Amino acid sequence: MAENTPPKGFQDRLERNIWALLIVVALVLSVGGLVEIVPLFYLKNTMEYNRYPEIVWSKVGQEAIVAADAGVLKANWKPGDGMRPYTALELAGRDIYQREGCYTCHSQMIRPFRDEKERYGHYSLASESMFDHPFQWGSKRTGPDLARVGGKYSNEWQVQHLVAPRSMVPESVMPNYPWLLSTPLDISDLSDRMKALRKVGVPYSLTQAEYDANVTKFGETVAKQLHIPDAQKNLIEQANFGNYDGDRSGISEMDALVAYLQVLGTMVDFSKYTDDAFVGNR
Repeated sequence: MAENTPPKGFQDRLERNIWALLIVVALVLSVGGLVEIVPLFYLKNTMEYNRYPEIVWSKVGQEAIVAADAGVLKANWKPGDGMRPYTALELAGRDIYQREGCYTCHSQMIRPFRDEKERYGHYSLASESMFDHPFQWGSKRTGPDLARVGGKYSNEWQVQHLVAPRSMVPESVMPNYPWLLSTPLDISDLSDRMKALRKVGVPYSLTQAEYDANVTKFGETVAKQLHIPDAQKNLIEQANFGNYDGDRSGISEMDALVAYLQVLGTMVDFSKYTDDAFVGNR
């Protein structure tokens, strides 16, 4: 019988003694935790802090970020300034991104550590996900983080990478998605999707009053893209203008997905800031 077979080594003995196994596991976890945590107490700084993490970067240099008024500090910005909801085409691309399970291998959350900043760019701000339902932060990275992939590569590169990933990145383990290029984009339920997002606070407009409010908040160009009665027309215009898949004969799912990827991380312009403006020790 297997139960009477003498143990062949230390591991075999350990696996047969549940209490010894528990003690060893506890010791290993304790040592590992100490190795990870103790050095942090001796480092001057492990993170790069943003004093005012939700600032509208476009206001830099125009006026004080925080000014004293009668002894009270007042900021010239509020959380969410500079952000906008996705256009109809970008929203359709985001739905395809979720449908194909891209979120299982790609996060959209750059953590505030120096190594991540050097690879991906400035760490993610909370306001950058304010119109994401559900959010795409993620925690597993089989592939790189995509929080700032917008504009990093050309449309042609994105299309080829989606059709045949290893033709662009030989070591990639990403599957091929060639059908996106040949599958027409279904926009029959586009308005319903936008109406559903209205219920959770995304300011897509249905009435003239809501449209006017969006003009005030986002500007007329953006407000037009957020008006649900014109959603299909706006989508077609953006797809034809951007020609994301390189084929003007129709609008494919590739058009939508590339449009979505190209907007990620582009709504906040960090180039207008120097590090000294927002990095400091607490």
